Amino acid sequence: MKKILTDELTLFFFPTFPKRFATQKRGKRVVLGIGGNIGNSIRRFKKLLLLFAHHPRVRLVQSAPILKNPPFGYKKQPDFYNTLFVVDTTLSPFRLLQFLLYIEKRFKRVRTFKNAPRTLDIDIIFYEDKKVQTKKLIIPHPQWHTRDAVTIPLKYMLERR
Repeated sequence: MKKILTDELTLFFFPTFPKRFATQKRGKRVVLGIGGNIGNSIRRFKKLLLLFAHHPRVRLVQSAPILKNPPFGYKKQPDFYNTLFVVDTTLSPFRLLQFLLYIEKRFKRVRTFKNAPRTLDIDIIFYEDKKVQTKKLIIPHPQWHTRDAVTIPLKYMLERR
């Protein structure tokens, strides 16, 4: 099912997007922004969901609906598909970042230039209430509140708590 929000924004609903997953809290709650615009992003998100659902250190708690939205920054590229995952992790913010970069690479992410098209992008939006400000990692994500790709799925998740 899909819900057209505007001429440029569409929400997609699938059996696992959105969904709550039965997990006990064993670590820190983290909100991850998931995006992509090369290839079949929705299929890739489903594979990523399965990976997190069965990982011993990064367990899936909740997923949001998938938002199709236009690119920002570099605009001469296909629209993006974005969603959010809430995960429970025992990894520190920096170990989690290393793990997510590894996952992006495993899903064939190639970094050619800033805001380039990509197969998969995973951002740490929030890591509990922790604040991190380093050259390699900023938490909360600096532009989360200005991006439809985060605010729309997040609003949906918060409304259905």
